Amino acid sequence: MADRPADEGVTIRSVSLGGSALSVAAQRGALPQWYTRCPVGADGWRAHAQQVRDTHGAEWLAPLAPAFAATGAAAERLQRAAAGGIVVTTGQQPGLFGGPLYTFSKAMSALALADALEAATGIPVAPVFWAATDDADWAESASTHVVGARGLERLALEGPPTDGVALSEVRLGDLSAARAALAAACGSAAHARVLQAVDAAYVPQATIGAAYVQLLRACFEPLGIAVLDASHVAVRRAADPFLRDALRKAPAVREALRARTTAIEAAGYAPQVELVDALSNVFVSTVESDQTGVRRVRTRVPIARAEATAREAEVGALGANVLLRPVLERALLPTACYVAGPGEYAYFAQVSSVAEALASAAPLAVPRWAGEVRPPDVDARLERLGLAEAQLFDAHTAEQAVARRHMDDTTADQLERLRVTLEAQMAALIDTLANDGGPVAPAVAEGLARDVAARLDRFERRLLAGVKRREVEAMREIAVLRAYVRPHGQSPERVLNAIPFLARFGPDVLLAMRDAAAGHARRLIEQGIVEPQPAGHGAVAAS
Repeated sequence: MADRPADEGVTIRSVSLGGSALSVAAQRGALPQWYTRCPVGADGWRAHAQQVRDTHGAEWLAPLAPAFAATGAAAERLQRAAAGGIVVTTGQQPGLFGGPLYTFSKAMSALALADALEAATGIPVAPVFWAATDDADWAESASTHVVGARGLERLALEGPPTDGVALSEVRLGDLSAARAALAAACGSAAHARVLQAVDAAYVPQATIGAAYVQLLRACFEPLGIAVLDASHVAVRRAADPFLRDALRKAPAVREALRARTTAIEAAGYAPQVELVDALSNVFVSTVESDQTGVRRVRTRVPIARAEATAREAEVGALGANVLLRPVLERALLPTACYVAGPGEYAYFAQVSSVAEALASAAPLAVPRWAGEVRPPDVDARLERLGLAEAQLFDAHTAEQAVARRHMDDTTADQLERLRVTLEAQMAALIDTLANDGGPVAPAVAEGLARDVAARLDRFERRLLAGVKRREVEAMREIAVLRAYVRPHGQSPERVLNAIPFLARFGPDVLLAMRDAAAGHARRLIEQGIVEPQPAGHGAVAAS
């Protein structure tokens, strides 16, 4: 997806990863009893890499190669890793048009860590993105958000929603409305090849999973990141013996998870994944048909049926749930570590108990780098409106501040004079009643003062509302700025789609994210843990 450079750049801001109390404590290294200990220093990582490499033969890539379908730089790194190296993995379930920015933050974190580990240890390291196309969460996969002319906009598939059907089998359908809104959010799209990649992947007859994989490969493979399609038959076949064993050991896994859940709660934390006592961690797919066609529907295997399912299930019909998937991945790939988001990092406290019950290697999780991508004019627009960034964090605060500035000076002055006069006169009346023993108690006058102040506040709000209606452009600009800085009250990497940034400013945005993640990767290698960092400015992409 190489393209000509844009004339302007975006700011990449490194921010705290955040997460639940459990996740933050784990990020600080406070819960070593539930997590695989992170190596420290080049020697520690080299020893860890060699141990991981020794648990996999040189043939691990061959059976999975069709699921990678890697080309270019990604294929070259995979081949080097297969010839005596390791992989660093991350992953995410499908999201519309590639999903939120944090999908790309994860990938750039894995790339930066793979580069840093290879430089530190001298061992070939390939970054791998595990595309969880076997997931069945329609609600999360079928919508995304962009910044439009009026602020935050939600783009969505028309549906209908599907329950229990792997996203690798759900057709996209009519995309015209969502695709038009995406194009509008991309503006002039100086880097047209990005939108061309979207159009090549997101066609009505494609599935949600297939389109996601194709787009991510177009974005990531030139950077050396291989994308694994988890629903590919090659993965299902390779995983089959492991998953049957997990079914046979389902009662032991349940007991291990019960004990771990109890321990997490006793320590004052909430487990990330709720334990469903009667169900195993393995899905089984069955073929169903209706008027719309034939499809495979996933259901969790009951523990009471685990042994029978292990004997009877067709090869390729089984899949792993969220707590089993990291252990499966570690069994299939020579994974040095999994680069995890805040929720994932929290559930690895439970994953280690699953690995122990299965007598499998416990996967190592490391927290990913977190960052925000900001267009180059955001700060200038804030300054022009006279706003501080923090005023965008609360609903209506920025609008009220700008409306006050746009209020007629005479009106604002008279309103302030009225407020001061009323406050002074009410205070004098209350004092008089208190000193002279008047016919009513001072509390009655105090109540009147509150009523008058409330009515004056209400009047001022109506004035400001009138100013807001008049200053339409200023209010729209605030909506756009809030969408970039704090959409839905969250970090923009958790809400905004990445494609408009890539289309406007070029694929070099990804390189800037990788460079911003490099410091995080070096600290992981040198210190073995990275303390959650406060928000701050990071690298600037001269895209």
